Amino acid sequence: MSTHNKDTKHPRFGHLPLSTSGPQGCALTGTALLRSPYLNKGSAFPPNERKDFKLQALLPPNIQTLEEQVRRAYQQYSSRQDDLAKNTFMTSMKEQNEVLYYRLIQDHLKEMFSIIYTPTEGDAIQNFSRLFRRPEGCFLNIEEQDRVEDNLAQWGNPDDIDYIVVTDGEEILGIGDQGVGGILISVAKLVITTLCAGIHPSRTLPVVLDCGTDNEELLNDELYLGLHKRRVRGKEYDEFVDTFVRSARKLYPRAYIHFEDFGLRNAKRLLDKYSPDMPCFNDDVQGTGCVTLAAIMSGLHVSKLKLEDLRLVIFGSGSAGTGIADMVRDAIATDNRKSKEDAAKQIWCVDKPGLLLKSQGDILTHGQTPYARNDSEWQGKDHQDLLSVVREVKPHVLIGTSTKPKAFTEEIVKEMAKHVDRPIIFPLSNPTRLHEADPKDINEWTKGKALIATGSPFPPVEYGGRMYEVAECNNSTIFPAIGLAAILSRSRRLSDKMLVAAVKALAAQSPALTDPDKGLLPDVVHVRDISVRIAAAVVRQAVDEGLATQEGIPVGEGEEGEETLREWVGEQMWEPRFNLEAIWIFSELHIQAIHTTAPRPDSWPAPTLLCLLPPSFYEGFGHWASTLAIRNLALATAFASAPCFDQ
Repeated sequence: MSTHNKDTKHPRFGHLPLSTSGPQGCALTGTALLRSPYLNKGSAFPPNERKDFKLQALLPPNIQTLEEQVRRAYQQYSSRQDDLAKNTFMTSMKEQNEVLYYRLIQDHLKEMFSIIYTPTEGDAIQNFSRLFRRPEGCFLNIEEQDRVEDNLAQWGNPDDIDYIVVTDGEEILGIGDQGVGGILISVAKLVITTLCAGIHPSRTLPVVLDCGTDNEELLNDELYLGLHKRRVRGKEYDEFVDTFVRSARKLYPRAYIHFEDFGLRNAKRLLDKYSPDMPCFNDDVQGTGCVTLAAIMSGLHVSKLKLEDLRLVIFGSGSAGTGIADMVRDAIATDNRKSKEDAAKQIWCVDKPGLLLKSQGDILTHGQTPYARNDSEWQGKDHQDLLSVVREVKPHVLIGTSTKPKAFTEEIVKEMAKHVDRPIIFPLSNPTRLHEADPKDINEWTKGKALIATGSPFPPVEYGGRMYEVAECNNSTIFPAIGLAAILSRSRRLSDKMLVAAVKALAAQSPALTDPDKGLLPDVVHVRDISVRIAAAVVRQAVDEGLATQEGIPVGEGEEGEETLREWVGEQMWEPRFNLEAIWIFSELHIQAIHTTAPRPDSWPAPTLLCLLPPSFYEGFGHWASTLAIRNLALATAFASAPCFDQ
């Protein structure tokens, strides 16, 4: 990838609409600028900018670098007494100085990941109504379906939004129904996309669909900020979701929609409904499936097995479990030209009733049905418990997504190890207390032969003097890059082959490919470089399938062609850096005239307008807004409250 310094425009790709090199135009001054989290530099404004942006006397005199700000912020962060307090501190920082927020996390990614995301973000979500200070994101509720389009329209013009994360708050991070507090998972997911894949933070939109809640604690809490009613289901629910999707597609036709933490009965069903016609994704279903398949592929490489010969048992057949099954099935089908039905025969799914069987009928969810076995296969055989299934199937891979602690017992693990040389065992349930087994025990029970990946970070384990690194199946190493690729290619939809391309690109970066004692997946600290490679592979696949609509994608052949494509991707990845440039803007008098007369653009007294205005400003001249690049609604609130300055 290019080492071009992004302080200046990229010589080849700096013209791209999503280019992130060169100075950032700024139309704000004074306190309005300091109140804009996206543009505020705090103590890092140099003398010339303090003068140009009228900041003199608004800041202490000593000027500091971003690096010095990071050191001070880290000291403040470290002084917080517990993880939730640290999470709250980081939220406050994000509301004041976004560049500093992202840079601080990047510099301490390994340490802070669990603070800004799972498991601490789960605590913040549970306490949403009690910790609430200011809103972030779009709150849509089922009692105002007729206002969904108008409410969504507040966030900009058709080209202003690239990535939407939406949740209905029913199944949040393993802690269940959190109602309107689910907005924080949408916010957190978008933070991850920016950190890991450089999705521009001002071009994203977090959304919560408030359908009520079945959480008794929230319903009985007078401080709860969501609808105080039971969760709406059935036809009215489907109409609400559909109204949101249709409105989002109408208003932001190029946006990629990411469904997050929907309930078991809805997650796969909604994904299947919308994915054939639009670029959308469900991280619980597809993200978990993708990263787990990448770990499986690495494990198969180490154990010298082929995907076509795989036998897989999944314990826990909810959204995550069936999502993993889907990804493995699709990869087997794609690589070996099998039907999906035949590929599914290599996968056995176990849930509360035991092995999934066709006779279970109506109790099977939409996602479970493809993996229900014929009852005749198991006639006279015990299929009620996991041990019996493992004994009969003799799987190469055992995956846990059950949230049932210690479900992978010593007897089950040893039974599996009897039949395969290198058992591949992934206890993936989160948080850590819900893991199906401790990696240390798995390693001991298999005498160091198991290939292990987990859903949360674990230290290396040792057997017979050899240390083995436990990989973490962290979705963040793959879902942001898939979203980035969909945005940059402007893909019409997200195909199975695009997902498989992402999986293969991640698996190709596995440390275990060169050292079997290393982790099956690369460490999250390398995620930016990982994302470039994954995104490039997915963009190339989108072009190959004719799904990409973006013109001019450089998909040349060979090593040089691949390097150019990665450079093209990297140029469009946002980085936390300070580089502002003052731009000319109308005086207050001119702005008032526009509100009053809405003249044609060619009658305005300047050839270029790069200003940042609230949505109400757009009313009166419609499509001219896009023509004149009036955008970047992340700054609208700050600008709306400040007087315009003369040219």
